[in-house]
Formats: sequence, structure tokens, C-alpha cells
Amino acid sequence: MKTKKVYICSNCGHKNSKWEGKCSTCDEWNTYVEEIIVPQSKSEKKKASWLKESNEQTPTLIQNVIQNNIYRLPLTDKELHRTLGGGLVPGSIILVGGDPGIGKSTLLLQLALKSQFEILYVSGEESAEQIKMRADRIGINNDKCHVLTETNLSKILKTAHALKPSILIIDSIQTIVSPAVESAPGSISQVRECTVDLQQFAKETNVPVFIIGHINKEGSIAGPKTLEHIVDTVLQFEGDRNHIYRILRTKKNRFGSTDEMGIYAMESYGLRQVENPSELLLSQSDDTLSGSTVAVTVEGMRPMLIETQALVSQAIYGTPQRSATGFDLRRLSMLLAVLEKRAGLFFGQNDVFLNMAGGLKVHDTAIDLSIVSSLISSLQNIPVNSKICFTGEVGLTGEIRAVNRIEQRIEEAARLGFEEIYISKYNMKGLKNKSSKINVHGLGKIEDLIGDVFS
Repeated sequence: MKTKKVYICSNCGHKNSKWEGKCSTCDEWNTYVEEIIVPQSKSEKKKASWLKESNEQTPTLIQNVIQNNIYRLPLTDKELHRTLGGGLVPGSIILVGGDPGIGKSTLLLQLALKSQFEILYVSGEESAEQIKMRADRIGINNDKCHVLTETNLSKILKTAHALKPSILIIDSIQTIVSPAVESAPGSISQVRECTVDLQQFAKETNVPVFIIGHINKEGSIAGPKTLEHIVDTVLQFEGDRNHIYRILRTKKNRFGSTDEMGIYAMESYGLRQVENPSELLLSQSDDTLSGSTVAVTVEGMRPMLIETQALVSQAIYGTPQRSATGFDLRRLSMLLAVLEKRAGLFFGQNDVFLNMAGGLKVHDTAIDLSIVSSLISSLQNIPVNSKICFTGEVGLTGEIRAVNRIEQRIEEAARLGFEEIYISKYNMKGLKNKSSKINVHGLGKIEDLIGDVFS
């Protein structure tokens, strides 16, 4: 049989007989990848099924559909349990992506070792001895965790059908090979075909499947974009390798909210769940220094406090530097422009450096007020009381805009012993339960902030 070359778009999966710079289907550039296809006979194309054949389905009126309560499998990992929306839905397929070495395999191996369910852990990257070494480092023994080192999808499904585990873990999808596809492991065709077969296995047996996926240099999950459409849930494992904290974010969830997240700390023995991140993200220093303020932010559904650090110094070189770690640099430039225009504070001849403590990346605009306060504090060299925290969004006209979940933010600040919190005056109107443990101040404009805090 003759082999032929096919060019497949890594973004949408469109096939083309020749390479083109731009995909004609999704209009993305430089996404075509060459694959070698070996034609198969009809007998070879027929896949072996290890599952029961389902009965033919007939259309049903939506008002006649009986809605049963979807039960969820409880997980011992509270962070993962909450991130998935309150447990693991049977028959769901979950894709876990992240940078190399960030802790994806460790996260799921800990889940397998701590779970009370029968789990089949399939690894195409490590031997059974290497997995045992990682399990010994974690320090947990479990007689319900089964390990299989295999890359052939047919053998994996045959073993899973015979063992009938409660959860199936695949590490990773880029190493699995389907006999029905004649292409290299990790290719677009292999990844898509293997994921579809695993989805069919999950739906017909009600066994939830975890899939570990690699990411490309752009930070997105490697393989066709249709991979994320096939699965039910997409979890992104993020973190800075220079810091111990890891964040598990939900990018897609058919059975829950995408606002949930989990926080872990990478220790020598594995991943540790961080139940109270506020105490870890705040400065432990007793000295009050300029340029340091505390912001009350919300990550997912969880309020927490984080220290924002700013350094404003005179530029030594001709062009002032602008640097932001854990925050959007363009938004920092916008806040500096607002301070110059509305408050008369000039940063044009100064270097400005901004840092979010703990190595976290914060996208909540409610930390604008804290960032503005730290910038003013560093510029004027005036320390801010360590018992004061801030939450509020800054608009282009210099107004302090209202933020969501204000009561949860105030309660978190009061619980951690803060005495004062500055918020938008527009949040004061809808504030129902005013805590007596903390003084709440409402601000309308940046000028009010300068007059109350820095006068």
C-alpha cells in the first residue's frame, strides 16, 4: 500500500493535500502539520470494541425526559473536589494541562493514592518502578491503585474493561497510540482519535477519565483545538517554578462553574493543599515599608488577601522602565496615566516595578486601588499602615468603581485581623451586614484616597 502525506491544521483539524500558510477553515496562520498516512483495508479499519453495544435511541420530547439527580464521586483532595464543581461526575472526561514539571502527574498520582475507589493509573511516560519511586516519595500506600505501563489504546481499554475501575487516569494522551490510526504518537490524528475512543469508553461505562495533556510554547494544550471541545472539563495547572504555589484553574466545565480554582504548594513530598492562602501571601515582616499595601481579591469563588509591592525610583537611563510581575503590564500603564492626569502625580522620569507577592498571577481588577496606593506610597516614600487593606476598581476618569462579592471580601479582611478597609462608596449602598470588627471607608475618586491615606 502506498503512503501519502496529509497536512492537518492543529487548530481546527482541517485536512489539506498541500501545505498552506493560512488555514482556509479557521483563518489561522502556520498551523498545518505534516502527517504520513498509511491506507488500511476495510478489515483493519474496523475497530475492536470492548464495550457493550448500546440500544438504538429514539427521539423523546423534552417534557417527557425524566431528570435524575446526577451523583458525584467525592474526592479526598478538597481543592480538586471544589474545582470540579463539588465532586467527580461519572462518565465525564477531564483534561489536565500545564507546563512540564509543574506537577500534573504528581497531582493525579496523589489522587490515585489517597482515593478510596479502585483506580487504574496508565502511564506511557514512566515505568512501574519510576511510578513506585514517586509514590514512595509521597509516602502513601494504597491497595486500590493499579498501575499499567502501556501505550496501545486497545490494550488499555481491554484492561480497563476487565478491571472495571472507578476512575481511569491516562498519563499522557500524547504518548497513547490507537491501532486504527497510522501516524506517530502525539500527532493530531492520534490525539484526536484516542480522545474520542476514551470519551466513548467513559460514556458507555460511566467511568470518569482523567487525561494529562502537554502544552505548546504558546501555553495552550498541544494537539487540535477540537480536543478541548471533546472533553467535558479542562483544567489548567499554573504556577511559577521559582515559587512553591500552584493554581488549578477551570477553563471549561460542563457540570459546574468555571469560576472555581484550587491552590497547592509544591513540597519535597508532593503537593500540599493550601486551605487558607491569605496568610501565606501576606508579608511576615513586622516593619512597615513604603510601596507595600494589601489587596482583597477574589480568585474563583474564594476571597483572599495578597500583598502588592511597588518600587518607584528615578530612572538612571534615558528611557524609564516599566515592569510588572503577576499583573497585566498594560493595565499598570493605564493606572500610571490616570494618576498623572487626575491626581497630578508624575511618573514619567521614574522606573516603576510592580510585584504580586507569592508568584501568583492576578486578573481581578479589584486590586487596582491597592496598586494605586502602593505606587503613591513608593513615590512619596510614605508607608501605609499594615492594618489597612484595599479593594476597588479604578476607572479612566479616576473614579473608584464598585466590585462584586464585597461582603465576602470585608469578612475575609476582618477575619485576618485588619482594622480598616477602603472600598468604593458605590459599594457602601448595597452593604447589608456591616462588621463591627473592621472600619469600612468609602472612596469616590483617587483624590479622596490621597486625602484620607496620604495626607
